[in-house]
Amino acid sequence: MLIDIAKKSPLFSGKKKAPEESSGPAWKILIVDDEPDVHTVTKLALSRFKLDKRSLEFINAYSGEEAKQILSKETNVAMAFVDVVMESDHAGLELVKWIREELKNSSIRLILRTGQPGQAPEEDVIVNYDINDYKAKAELDSRKLVTSVYSALRSYRDIMVIEEARENQIKHRKGLERVVQATSGLFELRTLFNFADGLLTQVANLLNLDSETLLLTCNAIDAMSEQVNTDELHILAGTGQFSSHHEKPVPDHIRKLLQSALKQKRCLYEEDCFIGYFPAKSGWINLLYMDGISKIDDLDKKLIDIFAINVGVAFENLLLNKELEDTQSELILRLGDVVESRSKEAANHVKRMAEYCYKLALISGMEEHEADLIKHASPMHDIGKIATPDAVLLKPGKLNEEEWNVMKQHPAVGHQILANSERPILKAASIIALQHHEKFDGSGYPSGLRANEIHVFARIVAIADVFDALSHARCYKPEWPLDEVLKAMEEGSGSHFDPELLRHFIDNIEVFTKVKDELSDENLQS
Repeated sequence: MLIDIAKKSPLFSGKKKAPEESSGPAWKILIVDDEPDVHTVTKLALSRFKLDKRSLEFINAYSGEEAKQILSKETNVAMAFVDVVMESDHAGLELVKWIREELKNSSIRLILRTGQPGQAPEEDVIVNYDINDYKAKAELDSRKLVTSVYSALRSYRDIMVIEEARENQIKHRKGLERVVQATSGLFELRTLFNFADGLLTQVANLLNLDSETLLLTCNAIDAMSEQVNTDELHILAGTGQFSSHHEKPVPDHIRKLLQSALKQKRCLYEEDCFIGYFPAKSGWINLLYMDGISKIDDLDKKLIDIFAINVGVAFENLLLNKELEDTQSELILRLGDVVESRSKEAANHVKRMAEYCYKLALISGMEEHEADLIKHASPMHDIGKIATPDAVLLKPGKLNEEEWNVMKQHPAVGHQILANSERPILKAASIIALQHHEKFDGSGYPSGLRANEIHVFARIVAIADVFDALSHARCYKPEWPLDEVLKAMEEGSGSHFDPELLRHFIDNIEVFTKVKDELSDENLQS
């Protein structure tokens, strides 16, 4: 009988055993039986039981319904002893079916116990119910009970190892997907500012963290010294308390961590801080500082390392693209300067034009990449003047009809020079060169286009060109006061200029006068 289990248990042998320290949480065992003595005897018989230096935690249920309520709330129950006959003849069997089919718990090990074997024949139960063992209470002595528990818990432990490995595999795959998603967005960013801001956003998304971050860059040559000075670390972006650190020195405790990462040339984890090390072939090293990351696990660290490699590639591509764009932009500016200097125009005219066009494009609602395009293309607006004779181009007085007809040829010449290129900047420049002397009412040249027939880039350049021409001295006129310039331009609204674009320009005139002052010819000469 059940009481024999207790009599044969080591608990009553009189021998005392030194207690072992637990190396983990106790194994949870659910006892489901309507007889209180069964609960008591089972717990006594297993009171000294340990597996992997982990003891047992017993949970009691006295009916199938009570067991359902417990299992709906309790997690990590390793095994359950289930009596077959309780509030009904098949209460235990119904509980087993509920656990496997409705609760969908396939991990818990289930041992059915019955004092009435005839009620549920062993062969039928083993075949038709997903259980791990079936015992008659009469045959369960202490040794067999302990053996059953060892077998069941080892099985549960192995299932948990497999399940954890599977979950880690899923988590790793999803983590890699997050890395791909995070870095793919970075590859689309075209400016260092956007890259820096985007990097901090993507790191936070990757790790699901809301931590304080700081992105810095330094020259690899400077990084070779034992001590990196604060002024050699340039802050690109920051979040949280570091969001306003762009013009401030790097705090000493952070600088020391950054120096350590630079010296070891790798990402570091120090207490609850992460220092990302992202070298680029161009000779620059990006450093990412994050605090409050004590919650990340080994998988997250691996994901960060993969992310760091991809960030390095993205940053390298950005720098290469920037170098190409800067080179192209400088060549265009120099060509524009050549044309303007030949015609004795103001020295900084093309630089001011580029900035006027960029800012007016943004104010009027264009996308950043469209504004960048007109900024880089507009300096070529008068490239066709390179073919205009000096006698016409440099004449200080009014041109006669024949000379004027020669002058009016420069838009078509400029278009011919640039038109065969497939490069976006040069294609835009060819349109601007051809159309920037067209007027909104159709009275311009060379084609007499009107309103929206004129490309928006050319309509913007027309406003910028006239504003700069009137507000600076030329070989044929003195500089005009600002109020006279704006009055003359307003008089041309709807005839010379696109009225909507002109309104944006005048309503934001302080933006353009600031550019005029910053890029004045006096500043260039000084």
